[in-house]
Amino acid sequence: MISQLSGQVISIREGSVILDVNGVGFEVRMTGPELRELAGAHGTIRVHTFLAVREDELVLYGFLHPTGLGMFRMLISVTRVGPALALSILSQISIPGLAAAILDEDEKVLVRISGIGQKNAKRLILELKDKLRKKAAEFEGATPAGTDPVRRDAVSALVALGFGERESRTAVDQVLSSGTASNVASVIKAALAELREH
Repeated sequence: MISQLSGQVISIREGSVILDVNGVGFEVRMTGPELRELAGAHGTIRVHTFLAVREDELVLYGFLHPTGLGMFRMLISVTRVGPALALSILSQISIPGLAAAILDEDEKVLVRISGIGQKNAKRLILELKDKLRKKAAEFEGATPAGTDPVRRDAVSALVALGFGERESRTAVDQVLSSGTASNVASVIKAALAELREH
């Protein structure tokens, strides 16, 4: 399994980047926003990857941040959501927006994503909502029932994306105490920014 690559950008194509890793060019499929971010990149970059193995091809999917890979892995665990559709979803909606839509059971947000119909929207909510919440409960001292639902859902989403339970709580508490965000999506987004600075 190829879990990450570090190299220099040779070229950016539609939907993928070619990375030079010690003289070997790897094609890595990435989201539109991340490819735009790479357009001005210089020097060595690190990409967190997932290798999809099919009968007739090997395809590398890559993300600049572990959170992107975490959400990608969650999406492909959903029935009838393959890697290509998962990448398409993450190209069209931010991770905080997607996590919030799932936790809030907001089908209207999900069906606006190209490739996601009513059935797929219901499936995403059904199969991922509990995963996002339960991931946090796996850690000792997880948020007890009856606490602020915005705080609980934001912490659960961050933990599901691979951040530690304690650091997720701290980041969410800082965001909530500052009063700059109040709904789940904005809290997750601000907390992600906070976590990436450390």
